[in-house]
Amino acid sequence: MVPTTKLNNGVVMPQLGFGVFQVPDLNECEAAVTAALKAGYRLIDTATAYQNETAVGRAIQKSGLRRDELFVTSKLWVSEFTYERAKQGIDASLQRLGVDYLDLYLLHQPYGDVPGAWQAMEAAQKAGKLKSIGVSNMTPTLWQKFVPQFETIPAVNQVEFNPYFQQQPLRQLLAAQDVKLEAWAPLGQGNQALFKEPIIQQLAIKYHKDAGQIILRFEHQEGVIVFPKSVHSARIKSNRDIFDFELTSTEMAQLRALDTGKGHHDPDAPGVSEQLLHAFDVHADD
Repeated sequence: MVPTTKLNNGVVMPQLGFGVFQVPDLNECEAAVTAALKAGYRLIDTATAYQNETAVGRAIQKSGLRRDELFVTSKLWVSEFTYERAKQGIDASLQRLGVDYLDLYLLHQPYGDVPGAWQAMEAAQKAGKLKSIGVSNMTPTLWQKFVPQFETIPAVNQVEFNPYFQQQPLRQLLAAQDVKLEAWAPLGQGNQALFKEPIIQQLAIKYHKDAGQIILRFEHQEGVIVFPKSVHSARIKSNRDIFDFELTSTEMAQLRALDTGKGHHDPDAPGVSEQLLHAFDVHADD
């Protein structure tokens, strides 16, 4: 069984899931989600911008699993950030996924009319369409800019996180309001330097695991929700196989020492919002 965590609104969420970022081929995506569900994953993370919600929905429908056995996350793209557009965007995600509600729905990027989009998500939560709502890519600066305007505190902030970028200032800020940190790129987007770190290699030998499993176990013990992606069934299975060993406090400290404090993506950088606005055409298939 995958351990769970309780969000600040009382909703229970698996601490390990499966992500489908950069799997735009719908058949490949459906096959990967099907493999993940068969391997025991119950948290699936997608987004409007990934343009594969329909494939995720197909895999869910064919799985034979009850809806309440699954935890489905999607995200609203920044081009939909007004109150009215966000209402339409939420309904469109539900339709594409073929579900009556989403367990978690996130603002994918913190730019534009964030308060308007958030109000639409709050309304959808009250209407039962969204069980929990959260944000993504919010740095401490962006969090303090927007969240004080919100009536509802986000349940989750999904950000870049791995041993090289451990988000310490942000985690301190989130902990004060019991907001869970969820990691995208938990394996450093396949960064071979990370996988070859001597301490990670040593621990992999000690615990008879691979480097990726050591990294994911570290993140799990740090209380971070992770959802590694893969389209390979063997990797999908191995990424889940991290609950039969535990890193010691000394080993955790050694892995914390890998933190550089820097990631690949800087949401505070000038021009990022304009660049992202034109990065995806979420209506391409309409």
